[in-house]
Formats: sequence, C-alpha cells, structure tokens
Amino acid sequence: MVRSVLLWVSENEWCSRTLPRYGFVRRAVRRFMPGERLDDALGAARSLEDGHRIPALVTCLGENVANEAEVGAVADHYVAAASGIAATGLDVELSVKPTHLGLDLGLNVAEANIRRIAEAADSHGNWVWLDMEYSRYVDPTLELYRAIHADHPRFGICLQSYLRRTPDDLEALLPSGPAIRLVKGAYAEPPSLAFPEKRDVDDAFFDLTTRMLSREARRAGLRAGLATHDPRLIRRIDAWAGANGVGRGDYEYQMLYGIAEEEQRRIAGEGGKIRVLISYGDGWFPWYVRRLAERPANVGFVIRSLLPR
Repeated sequence: MVRSVLLWVSENEWCSRTLPRYGFVRRAVRRFMPGERLDDALGAARSLEDGHRIPALVTCLGENVANEAEVGAVADHYVAAASGIAATGLDVELSVKPTHLGLDLGLNVAEANIRRIAEAADSHGNWVWLDMEYSRYVDPTLELYRAIHADHPRFGICLQSYLRRTPDDLEALLPSGPAIRLVKGAYAEPPSLAFPEKRDVDDAFFDLTTRMLSREARRAGLRAGLATHDPRLIRRIDAWAGANGVGRGDYEYQMLYGIAEEEQRRIAGEGGKIRVLISYGDGWFPWYVRRLAERPANVGFVIRSLLPR
C-alpha cells in the first residue's frame, strides 16, 4: 500500500510542482543527494574514493523533457561533465536517462544527443550508462543502446528485474558482449508486465544475475553491474559466484549514495567491487519518491531525521 501511494505521488504533477518548495522535503532528500550541482556530486565522489576506495557513478536528475532546446542543454551539460570528471582524476562514470535527452521528441533526437555524450566520455576513456524507464520505453531504449554501443564499447544499459520480458532482452543482448546494470525497477507497472511481489522480483534478479555471470556471458565480455542494497541477496549472489568459479572481480555491486553505507564499505573492505550512484540536479522529486517506494522502510528514517533532537 505504501509503495503504491509513493509511486502515485512520484507521477503526480501537482506533487512534483508543489512539494519540493517545502523546506522539510528538501531537508529530507539530503540523505540521498549531496546537492544539486555537479561539483556537489564530485565532492561526495572524492570523499568516497579517498576515504573508502569506492568509485562512483553520477547522474543529473530529470526526465520526460519535451523541449528540444532544453534537451540540447542537458547534452551540453553532460559533455562538459565528461571533461570535468577527467580533470579531477576520479573514477566516476556517467549515467543518463533517454527521456532527459529527447526520447519523447523522437529516437533520432535522443540518439544524436546521447552519441555526443558517449563520444565525449570515450575521448577520456570513460563510460556512459543508459538508464531504463517505464516499460513503454524499453524497446526504443534497447534500440538506442544497440546503435550507440556498436560504435562506443564503453556504453552500458540498464535492465529491470521486475519486468517479465527482461530474460528475453538479456538473451538477445548477450552475444554483443554488453555492459548491463541490473536493477529491480521503480516505476508503476501493471502485473501483466511486471512482478508485483518483492519476492518474485528478488528471485528474478538472482536468476538474471547468474545468467550474466555464466561462463558464456563472461566469454562474450559482459560487464555486470548489480544494483541492489539487500544484504541477503548480496550474500546469495556471492555464495553462488564462489561455488561456480566466478571471481569477485567479475562483477560489481552498484548502490545509491546514502543507502546501505556499511554494506558498501564491507564489500570494498573485503575486496569486492562496489560503485556508488550519486545524483544531483533540480529535477530530483520524482526520483526521490521512487527511491522511497523501492524500500518503504526509508520513510521511517526520513521522518526520524526531521524530528527535533
């Protein structure tokens, strides 16, 4: 019930327009986002890398932009960000959303903008990850990925374990030696398209992970990024990997800034690979509410953080 309400709030225009004006809402988001500027994100990335040897991934928040000039400005920002990251010497990759870069204006608009970003990142030896949004965007996003990955090998895609179609999408991608970030999924989808129960989503995540870490996938050159904060699932994956000859260096966990920090440090301290996604930008409200919906227990943490001490 809580998850359904939060997902409704994340999609409601009035909520997105009105609630971010309130100071208590802005204070609550600070746990998950160090600030609204790239410099804020890179400062947090510096602290993670220097203090815990944890690399990062950054994304400028925003989605469903339907103005071509605004879309071009977003692409310009990411091109500049690729150079700015290179100048810091930090291990920080980029993550972008297709609808933030013009997918609602047409596949050709999004491809032109994302290619610019991939080229800029390539020139610095860096990676770009293409995020996955609502199920209606899956096919065009996969089309974008295939077209750009053919020219830019350091280009990854996100797949969502809660979508029933994802095993078939993974099989179709495997021969190309893709880079895949596997997430659970955080959008409101009908049960006909997505598993409604957390247990089924977790089981699908595990099954997809074992396929991504199979001998066939590793021989093809698949790069596996596993986006989960669940320690039980992490231990289940690690146990399977150890029993099947998969090294700790063959896969990477990817977690969100401000969530499961002790688990992040444990993985890094034990020699596992971990990368933290740091978000910034002023389009944070829908993203933030979806993060709460992914794990409603975070609502209690937010409420406690706002109480007087």
